[in-house]
Amino acid sequence: MPTAFAPEDVQKVLDQHISSGNLHTGWESLWAKDDVTLPWDKHAPNPSLEEVLTTKRSIIGGPLLDDNAEAGTPPRRKKALVPGCGRGVDVLLLASFGYDAHGLEYSESAMELCKKEEESAADGQKYPVRDAAVGRGSVTWIQGDFYENDWVEKLGIEGGKFDLIYDYTFFCAFPRSLRPAWALRYTQILAPSPQGNLICLEFPRHKDPLQHGPPYGVTSEVYMQHLSHPGEEIAYDANTGHVKGNRLRPISDNGFERVAYWQPAKTHDFGTSELGEVLDRVSIWRRI
Repeated sequence: MPTAFAPEDVQKVLDQHISSGNLHTGWESLWAKDDVTLPWDKHAPNPSLEEVLTTKRSIIGGPLLDDNAEAGTPPRRKKALVPGCGRGVDVLLLASFGYDAHGLEYSESAMELCKKEEESAADGQKYPVRDAAVGRGSVTWIQGDFYENDWVEKLGIEGGKFDLIYDYTFFCAFPRSLRPAWALRYTQILAPSPQGNLICLEFPRHKDPLQHGPPYGVTSEVYMQHLSHPGEEIAYDANTGHVKGNRLRPISDNGFERVAYWQPAKTHDFGTSELGEVLDRVSIWRRI
């Protein structure tokens, strides 16, 4: 039985790699540990993603895109991306809904776990097809750095744009210094509005932003400021860790607009209070 790896132990490992100048190798060293269970690895998709896919189709649409109707060709499957996909459970869920789903990970060890997860679920029971008329989408695993272009070029996706991107336990893994680049990167790989939708499961909103990470404590305001002003440095209050300054300033020309925001009915246990209240929030964004 693998030993549970506490969050503080994760931080110690990552701190060692950060001090040597390479955070990426820290993630690889963690996923390579066969004898421990990582705190964020729940072996199942977050139920809030399934909630989005089943109840918010009026916003994100379905998994098929009929963009060639005039040419008489059948609709194509939308391309979905899960950056920092870990074990790949969310990727497999998206494929079960009919998306051509792509899981991106820097860690080669995590990629191997993704393949094992896919193989173990080959009977279709864990990730059953949700609509027989739509069928199952394809699954693609790719190792690469989110901030680089080589993995996008390797995939050969037309225009290098994804129709749907799901961000969970990804944004919170980055220190403040990388947040502007995180938001800017999505302007480069998400399809234009209204076709492209970025789904963010905002976590951990209950953690003090001044506490050490990852995961770093975030607020909905942090998502709002960075996504509405991609690439820009955002000012934080040194005493509280919260965003400071003008929170109502106009969205920048390359920014994202939040088109939906709500408290999901369910989430993983570490996104709930001791009384069972869901502390996470879901937001959906589109390029303006």
